[in-house]
Amino acid sequence: MDSINRNQPENNRKDLSGHDAVKRVKDMADDAETCFFVTATATGETNGVRPMSVRQTDDAGNLWFLSASDSHKNQELAANPAVKLYFQLGHHAGFLELEGQAEVMQDKARIHDLWNSMLKTWFTEGEDDPRITVIRFRPQSGYYWDNKHGTVVAGAKVAVGALVGKTLDDSIEGRLSF
Repeated sequence: MDSINRNQPENNRKDLSGHDAVKRVKDMADDAETCFFVTATATGETNGVRPMSVRQTDDAGNLWFLSASDSHKNQELAANPAVKLYFQLGHHAGFLELEGQAEVMQDKARIHDLWNSMLKTWFTEGEDDPRITVIRFRPQSGYYWDNKHGTVVAGAKVAVGALVGKTLDDSIEGRLSF
């Protein structure tokens, strides 16, 4: 195996499924707050890539967004509901990639739950703006890269490893299945 991981004395791989995968997604998505939301069918100049704010991650692992009914994103989702999400929490750790399906809904109760006054920038008529739609993203698979013990411990292990000439990486990564 020709990989930096061959120098790794610790187990740095852990695939997660079910409840453990949902918990990892919830923790990471809630910390990141924003992601790149990538549709499979691009109709706009962004090639289907745009930053989005995650409004909520529920206990089933669904991620909830608000979107304008007349957006390229909603048009693209109507043609193909396949979506990829990319998150980054920090400079050196906390990366998450998810693949799944998105569903666009008109749900006034859910809009109310997800609403905050800052959204009036995009939805100028407020919470009752007729253009607001809800997007529920249901993850099907994914991959994560993170630290096992947080940034301080990871940094200390890298510094000590550099001093002694040994790989002391605190990273953890693995597949996610739901």
